[in-house]
Amino acid sequence: MEFFRIHKEEFVADVTFSRPPANALSSAVLKELSALLDELEADDNVRVVLLHGEGRFFSAGADIKEFTSIASSDEATALSQNGQQVLERIERFPKPVIAAIHGAALGGGLELAMSCHIRIVSENAKLGLPELQLGIIPGFAGTQRLPRYVGFGKAAEMMLTSEPITGAEAVQWGLANKAVPEEQLLEEAKKLAKKIAQKGPISVRATLQLLNSFKEKPFQEAMREEAELFGSMFTTEDAKEGVQAFIEKRPPVFHGK
Repeated sequence: MEFFRIHKEEFVADVTFSRPPANALSSAVLKELSALLDELEADDNVRVVLLHGEGRFFSAGADIKEFTSIASSDEATALSQNGQQVLERIERFPKPVIAAIHGAALGGGLELAMSCHIRIVSENAKLGLPELQLGIIPGFAGTQRLPRYVGFGKAAEMMLTSEPITGAEAVQWGLANKAVPEEQLLEEAKKLAKKIAQKGPISVRATLQLLNSFKEKPFQEAMREEAELFGSMFTTEDAKEGVQAFIEKRPPVFHGK
């Protein structure tokens, strides 16, 4: 791949986004990211995906130079829809995706990070949606995801002022899970990824499905889905292994069956 490097170890796919100098999101990057997701979803030896950027940034945003070639509102709408679809694929991905954010996650870069399931940030990272400074608006579902994490008022402040917040503030606002010194970022993110990778793949996939149901379905409907998935767990070999390992006071070994 041109823009992404993958290192697989201990059921974790360590994915490095490499498009210097700013790791900008272009149509070509989105196309390759979609192909990457296909590969990772099909690989049974991948249980968790860790995504981080190479160089100074996680991603400083969309490829602004590409905007100069947009000739009509229809073309701009198509670009937005394409980005939304790829990032929604991440949000609905059946394996946990962890974003390790350093430097900056701005505009499309923050929209990419928000589509991931968990975000670990460096304390001094900058996170924001500055699109209004360009006379445009966020187009990869930023206006919809940001309020879900930080609430209406803080989301309005971030977007209308175009001012970024720090990684430490992102944790306080509910946008990130944990902030650490930059030199510890990848170590902490990998430690978390490996911890999750030790869990049963079937139960992890079911949990992610139910977390999406929480956002989309009425409470009673989501509860019925939870009960059905809870029942289906007991037909799996992983559940039998997990219970037996608990009784025998040993770590379980899950095979995703």
